[in-house]
Amino acid sequence: MTQHAAPTLPLDELAAVFGPRLSTAADELDRVARDQSRYQPEGRPAAAVFPESTDEVSQALAWAHRHGVTVSVRGAGTGLSGGAAGYPGGLVISLERLNRIVDIDAVNRLAVVQAGVINSDLDEAARGHGLFFPPDPASARISTVGGNIATNAGGLRCLNHGVTRDSVAALTVVLADGRVVHTGARTRKNVVGLDLTSLFVGSEGTLGVITEATVRLKPVPEGAAQTFRAGFRTVEDAGRAVTAIVNGEYLPEVLELLDAHSVQVIEAFHPSGLPVDGQALLIGQFTSRHALQAAQSVAALCRSFGAADVLIGEGDSLLEARRLANPALSANGLRVSCDVGVPVGELAAVFRGIDEIAQRTGRMISVVAHAGDGNLHPTVDAEDTPEGHAAAEKVIDEITRLALSLGGTITGEHGIGKVKQHELPWQLDEPTRAAQLAVKAALDPAGILTPGRSL
Repeated sequence: MTQHAAPTLPLDELAAVFGPRLSTAADELDRVARDQSRYQPEGRPAAAVFPESTDEVSQALAWAHRHGVTVSVRGAGTGLSGGAAGYPGGLVISLERLNRIVDIDAVNRLAVVQAGVINSDLDEAARGHGLFFPPDPASARISTVGGNIATNAGGLRCLNHGVTRDSVAALTVVLADGRVVHTGARTRKNVVGLDLTSLFVGSEGTLGVITEATVRLKPVPEGAAQTFRAGFRTVEDAGRAVTAIVNGEYLPEVLELLDAHSVQVIEAFHPSGLPVDGQALLIGQFTSRHALQAAQSVAALCRSFGAADVLIGEGDSLLEARRLANPALSANGLRVSCDVGVPVGELAAVFRGIDEIAQRTGRMISVVAHAGDGNLHPTVDAEDTPEGHAAAEKVIDEITRLALSLGGTITGEHGIGKVKQHELPWQLDEPTRAAQLAVKAALDPAGILTPGRSL
């Protein structure tokens, strides 16, 4: 990596630690200063470092703390909220080289991994021991375990296995001044002191830099996966079916819902015979010895709620349509997306409300959802102009306020970052937000670590 020393900062101190793993090259800085969100950094960072150990992260943060340099933290840059974007004149700490699976303890069903390990790589390694890593975000093949922990990522398997927080046993975290702390334990029970592990999970890099994690694994279920697909005449019928499924005898591992526009876009992008004449498509999967029985039972339940096109298939083929949603919608043109959550019982109401917003604003809105836990990802078509962006953002704000009015949340899994920070007062009252900022001030008194985001 080419170096061109910036005269305003003592980069020679960093160069002594990182050598060629310190970069001030414009192309490299541009690469690591952006994530996949619509937020555009306001200027270029001064430098980026690529540590290979917790100690090197500690030295980088101690340097930044000593010189008052703002720090952003990057895993694979797959975030959608702008939380990993660089700061003008700041330092980027990229964890992409912290990519080692340290240990897989099959007896205790634990894995120790560095923060830059790709999610699906850990899952594949665990399966070699008859285990798997439960968190399964849509970006699992390219996102890092550390980034997933920092944002408390969700994904397709949350309904049955929980969010990332539920799989984290212990963490190694470097604080803003370079001190290293260790949280949690390898044991199932641990009530020593405050639960700092949960505090750092989902903190979006504002309280410390996660460099290593001990995560929980689960046994790979016996039997072949069985996937069902059900088409509905109305989104409301699909929403009611979801509520019945979640409260029924068989809980799927995956339960996803796509509205009519999403289905049409996916089918045009990758034709696979999806039914395009309904208003909603529900896709679910079971993985157990009784998977087929469960899928048949839920398929019958869907028919009782008006589903007219119901299929059951072994494996993941029917589920692939859901995984194609993001690339298909992106390929269809400019869009502005958001991430909101509602109680599962309000799914029908939120879809009805989104349809009313689309009709009133004249904007095409596509919705895919982790229906089983009420987490929706609406996307709004937008013209590639400042006016088009602004109009789409207003629609996103309307959808977010709708979710809140139904007892929901402004983000279910993508995080606040920079993109959603203006929405924080809509959900958090002043004393609650002040308490969170007090925690931030205690751990980062100089305010150098990912300031102005998340909190």
